[in-house]
Amino acid sequence: MKSVWPALAFAAVSATGAIAQDISAGERSWNKCRACHQVGETAKNGVGPQLNGLIGRHSGAVEGYSYSAANKNSGITWDEAVFGDYIKDPKAKIPGTKMVFAGIKSEQEIKDLTAFLKQFAADGKKGS
Repeated sequence: MKSVWPALAFAAVSATGAIAQDISAGERSWNKCRACHQVGETAKNGVGPQLNGLIGRHSGAVEGYSYSAANKNSGITWDEAVFGDYIKDPKAKIPGTKMVFAGIKSEQEIKDLTAFLKQFAADGKKGS
């Protein structure tokens, strides 16, 4: 009788990998955001603010973007958990925000999108 342990070990490693953040999947998810937001060295504010250096930034802090009072006064500092909560339902997290987006409900997609955005430093350059 053959041992099933090698197959089980492979399945466990594969399952763990599915939970990890996937930057390329996050880049595909970014397509939902790019109509209003930009990232990268040439990013500019558009319908929404540019998102370079998002993690660690205070809400309503991008220079030259006209935020809603609700966003400016939210007291939020973006981290992975706060962004994840926000992107699920922006209007629920910050009532009065100008962001008109239904949200992303998939936890994995949120993790992937976050990993993609985290690549971009405040100057738009990709870090490690």
